Amino acid sequence: LELVESGGGLVEPGGSLRLSCTADYALEDYAVGWFRQVPGKEREGVACIDSTGSTIDYGDSVKGRFTISRDNAKSTVYLQMNGLKSEDTAVYVCAEDLFYSGCSPSDFSSWGQGTQVTVSS
Repeated sequence: LELVESGGGLVEPGGSLRLSCTADYALEDYAVGWFRQVPGKEREGVACIDSTGSTIDYGDSVKGRFTISRDNAKSTVYLQMNGLKSEDTAVYVCAEDLFYSGCSPSDFSSWGQGTQVTVSS
């Protein structure tokens, strides 16, 4: 059972990226969260979505710029990132759990390896 992130890369400030989190199993029953990690800092909740897409939470720093969505037929959850800033630079990691309890790292049990996002001119 594996979660794989993709879509990271280098982008200029103000640009956009779409990250994908794909599972090799049926993801439709799972809540999924996107988190980001910067060396020396705690892992931060970016956006989380329950299994049906009816409950979504965003971190304060990304509200209005990032959008989380899911396509259960493709076992994939997306993170559309617009208006990127240098402070968005991080490794972005997705995680899943059978229950939606919030958007903190402790609310998720299975993790991917992450994809690097670098925002720089």
